[in-house]
This record gives sequence, C-alpha cells and structure tokens, in this order.
Amino acid sequence: MHYLISLFIGYLFGSIPTAYILLKKKKGIDITKTGSGNVGAMNSFEVTNSKLIGLFVLLIDFLKGLLSVYIVSLIYPESFVLPAVALLFAILSHCFNPWLKFKGGRGLATAAGGTSILFPYFLFAWIVLWLIFYFLKKDILIGNVAANIFTLFLIANTSEIAIKYSYPQAKSESELMLFVIGGLLIIFIKHIEPLNEIILKFKKPGMRNDNI
Repeated sequence: MHYLISLFIGYLFGSIPTAYILLKKKKGIDITKTGSGNVGAMNSFEVTNSKLIGLFVLLIDFLKGLLSVYIVSLIYPESFVLPAVALLFAILSHCFNPWLKFKGGRGLATAAGGTSILFPYFLFAWIVLWLIFYFLKKDILIGNVAANIFTLFLIANTSEIAIKYSYPQAKSESELMLFVIGGLLIIFIKHIEPLNEIILKFKKPGMRNDNI
C-alpha cells in the first residue's frame, strides 16, 4: 500500500501537462504538434520565442518533481525508497503523459526538482557533467545524453559518498542504483529520437552504406 500511495502521488503530479495547458490557453498552440512536439520548457520557448513562458514551464515542471518527493517524505520521513518511487513515476508520467496520448517532455526539470531534496549529490554531478559536455560540443541534446551516461558511472563508482548525501539516507547501494538507473533510463529513452535526427544530419545525401 505504501508503494501504491507513493506511485499515485508521483504519477498525479508528473502528469500535469504544464506546457500544453499554458500554450493552449495563452497562444492557442498545441505544443504536441508544434516545433519538436516535446511538451517541455525548451520547446515552449522555441515555439513562442518567450523566455517568460519557457521559464514558467521550467519552474512548474521542476515543482512537480519537488512536490512529489516532499509530500511522500512528509508521509514516510524515514524512507528513501518511497520518495524515490514517487519521483520515478513523476518523471514517467511527465515523459509519457496519460492525458496527451502518452506524449510528454524529456523529464529533466521534473527529475531536477525531486533530486534537489532527495539526492542533491546526483543533481550536482549531473549539472557539472552537462556543463562540461555542453561547452565541448555546444549541443544541448548531446550534453543531456552524455551527462546521463557519465552520471550513472560516477554514482556507481562513488556509491558510498552518494548514499551519504541522499535524504533520507538510502539503506543500500542497490536501493540507490535502482533509483538512478530507473530515472536515467526513462530520460534516455526520450532522447533517442532527437539523437537519431542529429545522426542523420551528419550523413551525406546519397551516401552508400557498404554494410547493408
């Protein structure tokens, strides 16, 4: 029952389609059919050319993760797993929104909101790695994917430190890693399509593939 309560709270908060509601009400735009079709802050900004709208979507999506973790932590103050479950399902329902035929955002803002109180070590590591790869490649998507991959390796190799800086403290490495792998996997899946588009751009028109 505890897991179901946590799951429900996270899934409910995560499923609030912030960008869709805001752009539909303010601009009459269906964001799922405009720009990249991504229901998040970046596409909201690119479609409307409004920093205010982009920042507002970012803030609300951040709060969806934060509130999911905060509320479950109030109910179960000694547990790391239950707030982690809430955050995973908040990320899941944000990325695959049940109200938008399972279209959604890429989950980064929602994940950042939850980890800011549950697992700040993870958030700090991800941001540092993202900045490194972004300045190397000058591409947000590549920065996102590289930060995901290298954060996973970093947490796996510094698990004792990672456990120390989780709140409430995780009881085991496996408990922590299941949460990390689950969250990063959901986010990575949402980056597969745009990554494929980047790869295709680098292919020369008419190039033969000798491996076929």
